Amino acid sequence: MGYSQFDPATQSRAAWNAGKAVGTKRPLTQKQIWAIRFFLDREGRLRDRALFDLAIDSKLRGCDLVKVMIGDLVSGSDIRTRALVVQQKTGRPVQFELTADVRASLISWLERRGGSTSDFVFPSRIDHANHMSTRQYARLVDEWVTSIGLRRAEYGTHSLRRTKAAMIYRATGNIRAIQILLGHTKIENTVRYLGVDIEDALLLAERTEI
Repeated sequence: MGYSQFDPATQSRAAWNAGKAVGTKRPLTQKQIWAIRFFLDREGRLRDRALFDLAIDSKLRGCDLVKVMIGDLVSGSDIRTRALVVQQKTGRPVQFELTADVRASLISWLERRGGSTSDFVFPSRIDHANHMSTRQYARLVDEWVTSIGLRRAEYGTHSLRRTKAAMIYRATGNIRAIQILLGHTKIENTVRYLGVDIEDALLLAERTEI
């Protein structure tokens, strides 16, 4: 339920985004990724290391990441090299790769976690039969980025979703590939998401000789 602009109660009610940095969150750099991994390893946080690694590799939205099930990632006794989930926002499937380091951190966590293929990889603290909430995931991301000296206002869960996509784009300039990896229905959404502007377009054009 919202509030009417004519309701007197709204006159003293602060806007939801008052004092907050609203907009695109920055992707992490390679150095920042390894700094967060070092922090999590030093603290012995197997779950958080697996969650962080999966977030980077999968490029999933937070609402999809927290709902990943063990059966989505595991085949027999091994972690899949590729996995597929159906996105909540679009209802369309998206496939992602699981690199060797990420598979190793997932194995370490799942051996500790236990459970069956029908269980969530990251259960809720309150109800172990349910998945971690997106709010809890966002709080964890805030903790991770501040632990290495980054400003919480500039980074969030979408930073992890954007990180690998931004790296691939900078290396290849292939927006169509990024669109597929992010599961966007329109390439215009990918362009806006990556923050592609005229300068990027001109640099790509300058690298291409005919």
